[in-house]
Amino acid sequence: MFGWLPLNPPSQMNLNPRHTQLLDEVRAHGPQTIEALAERFGVTLQTVRRDVQRMAEAGFLSRFHGGVRLPGSTTENIAYRQRQAMQADAKTRIARAVARRVPHGCSLIMNIGTTIEAVARELQHHRGLRVITNNLHIASLMSTHPDCEVIVAGGVVRGADQGIVGEATVDFMRQFKVDIGLIGISGIEADGTLRDFDYREVKVARAIVEQSREVWLAADHSKFNRPAMVELARLDDLDVVFTDQPPPPPFSDLLAAGNVECVLAGSDADHH
Repeated sequence: MFGWLPLNPPSQMNLNPRHTQLLDEVRAHGPQTIEALAERFGVTLQTVRRDVQRMAEAGFLSRFHGGVRLPGSTTENIAYRQRQAMQADAKTRIARAVARRVPHGCSLIMNIGTTIEAVARELQHHRGLRVITNNLHIASLMSTHPDCEVIVAGGVVRGADQGIVGEATVDFMRQFKVDIGLIGISGIEADGTLRDFDYREVKVARAIVEQSREVWLAADHSKFNRPAMVELARLDDLDVVFTDQPPPPPFSDLLAAGNVECVLAGSDADHH
């Protein structure tokens, strides 16, 4: 489907640290005035207006009179190219932490999501992997790996992000029992539910959870307290969570209560 393209597509806009912090601030605290953001970051109103203008043109934020808010909702995810650019450094650190924990010679199911795609890029030197995926980006990345067998799910290809979904995909996943199910997520709510936007995608992810001996979630800090519509699973259905910052309350307590390991991806060594 052809749609309106922003003047400055997200794929061509590199978010600098201030852009990322500004986006985090709006995500954490809701709509913000230009004045409040200028005070929060100790910069001029003109600087904030310029940042906000660029980010709004790229689709990261929506402007209203005197302020800015997130463009998204509980019913629709952010566009694929924007998700690729958001939290890119955090996703890379998380991906490296996950790759360090993946043993050679194991079987994995890897689902849809830009963080999981980052993991695929970090697995290029693993030996003897068998990867099952419903993500054509991951299939393309991993199929060039000389020592990795890639099995691609059947189903309906979602044009927006090359994810494969539908009942055929669910049935396909149920054929397998793998060592690790590696999933991404759109949001983790304060009651411990893992949520996403597309019911078809969620049904596939549920099947992955059921068919995996261990379930690993890769999610950067922005996913905590982010709302989404469809419940996928609960935190205590997981074995390991890989993230880039200590989870805010009440998530650390929920993880401990569910006996879920939390790995904080650092630039050098990972810690728990």
